Amino acid sequence: MIGPNGEQVGIKSIQDALTLASYAALDLVLISPNANPPVCKVMDYNKYRYEKQKKEKEALKKQKANMAELKEYRLSPVIDVGDFETKLRNATKYLEKGDKIKLTVRFKGRQLAHTDLGKDVLERFAVRVADYADIEQKPKLEGKTMTMLLVPKKDK
Repeated sequence: MIGPNGEQVGIKSIQDALTLASYAALDLVLISPNANPPVCKVMDYNKYRYEKQKKEKEALKKQKANMAELKEYRLSPVIDVGDFETKLRNATKYLEKGDKIKLTVRFKGRQLAHTDLGKDVLERFAVRVADYADIEQKPKLEGKTMTMLLVPKKDK
């Protein structure tokens, strides 16, 4: 049996342990039932449960922070200024929130002969969001699509 302050009380009968717990106005909690003899602790069970839930929530928050979402934006090699600015604004919001951005340029027909135009669009996008993002993957052509991956900048 373990006391309320973490000290070892020793081997006690169930009745003695319950009596000690009731004198301390605390609960008797079975910690290790498979041990020989079983280990019990005198503690405030509601407080223990609350702190355990708090730790789980904190761990979940940290896990979610590591699990950034991936947002994809499709651009065109001949994208207009207004469309470019709109996608840039939206991507900036997501980068500030901590999400990754995947930029895709899809080439159609004869545009495939001018992949340099698509690369210029992606690089121009990366330069404009340089305050918020770093390039994780440089522009890469795969078939008819060119992709680039941006990640939010790490805080200081």
